[in-house]
Amino acid sequence: MAGIEIVAVGNKSELKDFIDLPWILYAEYPKWVPPLKKEVCRILDPRRHPFWEFSERILFLARRGSETVGRIVGIVDSNYNQCHNEKMGIWGFFECADDPEAAAALFSSVETWVRRKGMTFLRGPLNPSMNNESGLLIEGFDYPPVVGMTYNPPYYLRLVESCGFTKEKDLLAFLIDGEYRLPDWMERLAERTAQKKGVRIRHVDPKRMDAEFALIREIYNDSWSGNWGFVPLTENEMRDIQKSVTPFADPGLVFFMYYDNEPAAVCVIFPDVNTLLKRLNGRIGLTGLLKVLIYRRQIKGLRLLMFGIKEKYRQLGLPMLAFRHIYEIGREQKKYQNLEMGWTLEDNEAVNGLIEEAGAKRYKKYRIFRKSL
Repeated sequence: MAGIEIVAVGNKSELKDFIDLPWILYAEYPKWVPPLKKEVCRILDPRRHPFWEFSERILFLARRGSETVGRIVGIVDSNYNQCHNEKMGIWGFFECADDPEAAAALFSSVETWVRRKGMTFLRGPLNPSMNNESGLLIEGFDYPPVVGMTYNPPYYLRLVESCGFTKEKDLLAFLIDGEYRLPDWMERLAERTAQKKGVRIRHVDPKRMDAEFALIREIYNDSWSGNWGFVPLTENEMRDIQKSVTPFADPGLVFFMYYDNEPAAVCVIFPDVNTLLKRLNGRIGLTGLLKVLIYRRQIKGLRLLMFGIKEKYRQLGLPMLAFRHIYEIGREQKKYQNLEMGWTLEDNEAVNGLIEEAGAKRYKKYRIFRKSL
């Protein structure tokens, strides 16, 4: 058997091998949802994606003879390191055959690269940050991923742990499947909050989307600032998100909560377009556009991507009111049959308990790993 060769991606042919590898590895995993290849290229392109305005990356391939058997990206996020006064290296976009030698060579290459950059520990998988796809799926393999969430074979956990990585934090996802109903006691509390003077809800205004996304960023950066692993979204990152999600976002699924005419909270829900991505198989093109038109009605799921409350408004009882409004949306828009709430941090017991009290069940778990250098 040929040995493992590690190649730093440096030309179009190698980048193509990097992008195409998952289609080989996931041939026997029907739950996997192929990403759009052009979008993966764009995310990794320092000239096109705003994350690289303050970050560096290197792409590696693992080859055994003429066969590509693995890939990984090494990343240094200067914004995160400045924000937290840390020296963190990142690994992400990891895909690998069930080949421990290839996995070890890939991780060793990233470790060497980030160590040369002065980093003292390695965290991952982040693709490429906590503001994007995060975590290795370790529970819930029988369900396909929803939009913006990861999926991987079960053996990845073994490969990662065999390379010296240990758990740093788990992320949880919850599912509402079926009737959208709050328990009576939560309904009463929600009504009490709704009756408070100055509390109101409004949906986004499609005619003012630049201002609306700027407001989402403001609330997000305020409300998540104390969370583990958080790094603020820059203006350019938010503009990029706006451009990416506008074609499929539903304004009726995004709403703000106000108190005394001041924005206090935001809730962002997306249609789960992974149903369409599955059919597109990585390519949009003319045929893909026709598939979008034909199968768009098959989108039956939602993902609660973000719910954040500014620090100064957290004693108003807004989560109960938000849950009620989310469930009202679910009942009114009958085309949607289920809702994923995720992800949340495993040790955010208050939020996780509230989600379960509202009728959701834990159904997936993702893991962030760490290794000291």
